[in-house]
Amino acid sequence: MTNKIPANSRRMRSLILTMLFGFSFVSYLERVNISIAAELMMPALSMTKLQMGQIFSSFLIGYAIFQIPAGLLGDSKGPRFTLSLAALLWGVTTVLTGSIPGLLVKSTTGTFLSLWVLRFVLGSGEAATYPVGMRAVHNWMPPRQRALGNSVMFVGSSAATAIAGPLISFLMVKFGWRESFYLSSSVAFFIAGVWYGYARDYPEQGTGTEDQREQVNDSNTAAAEYKKLFSISTLLRDRRVLFLSVSYVSEGYVLFIFVFWLYIYLVDVRGFNMLKGGMIESLPWLAAVALAPIGGIICDRLSAQSTRLSGARSVIMLGYGVSGALLFVAAEASSRVTAVAALCISVGALYFAESAFWTAAVYLSGEHAGAVSGIMNTAGILGGIASTLLVPILVQHFGWLSALSSGALMALLCTVLWWVLGHESSLTAKPVSTASA
Repeated sequence: MTNKIPANSRRMRSLILTMLFGFSFVSYLERVNISIAAELMMPALSMTKLQMGQIFSSFLIGYAIFQIPAGLLGDSKGPRFTLSLAALLWGVTTVLTGSIPGLLVKSTTGTFLSLWVLRFVLGSGEAATYPVGMRAVHNWMPPRQRALGNSVMFVGSSAATAIAGPLISFLMVKFGWRESFYLSSSVAFFIAGVWYGYARDYPEQGTGTEDQREQVNDSNTAAAEYKKLFSISTLLRDRRVLFLSVSYVSEGYVLFIFVFWLYIYLVDVRGFNMLKGGMIESLPWLAAVALAPIGGIICDRLSAQSTRLSGARSVIMLGYGVSGALLFVAAEASSRVTAVAALCISVGALYFAESAFWTAAVYLSGEHAGAVSGIMNTAGILGGIASTLLVPILVQHFGWLSALSSGALMALLCTVLWWVLGHESSLTAKPVSTASA
């Protein structure tokens, strides 16, 4: 499929990016709301931090298992259908999270299992967000602007996480933790309807002449035939795809420390009350909102001067080096102000580098953007599962310093891995799908 965008589709491209921002925003709101509500859920449902960590991880297990299937579905059925279906599932499971545990299911074991299953299903539905979103970016954005386009989605996720802290903490204090789920579910149903009503899979759909539309249909048919001949194993045999995926394990490990445990850390360790903790918890994500597009712009410019992988490498090394160092500073700081400032820049630096990973994935994938993005994100989620399960164990036996330091070490490991990649002669090789076609 050509990436040339007709003049009369330029406004549509802006609308697509705006809606992708919305999808990322909503998906993160639905996934992080429980990390805020957990402060009241745990005593209300007689649950421990270790049990809540297992429930957090159930989301990530479903998220990991369905990354590649969701990416393949996005490649074959298109982003319009796939993302609409996914958002409907987010809304339903979020409503049920507020209504089933402790009400429809009253036993302690049943409550735990129902939450585990609901978060697993939510994770399965959210698996489509980024692989299929990046497929839409691949379809709509010219190569020179894809890192910037990718960064729009990460601005959405960081904005949602920034808002979730004060919003969910206000809702659960004002109305109750169950009501916070009911209210936050409404935006998922809204974005599903808007996306299905206005989105298109490709710029040419509904905008060109009859001859143009026929050409698009022929191209889609050819692409479908090509996909039948293409195997996931072809992607997995590419050393760079494997390296990209291994390095992204660090991203998941560090990110989900912030996503699931930051609010609890601020309340339990740094001594903020629930409302103020929600406000403070939003500050690192506001830093991410500011730095994510800057990272995308810098990645695009560096890539234009050399290659897309080398441009991504520079941005990732800088972002993860800074993030890891400052996460350790935050863990060690005796001052609350110093700790919060270090956490802000650490999260911001993480998101500064985020779009570079996805730009590298799209470059390597060719026409299989959804599949390669799914492979990479699966690896990242495995890192997230590890941190979600390991953090409460480290906290219980060694304290928060050890828990946060483990994230700092993983970020610095990612920096080292990308430094090694810079010495690989395959850095400027063609995308795997181009090479294998």
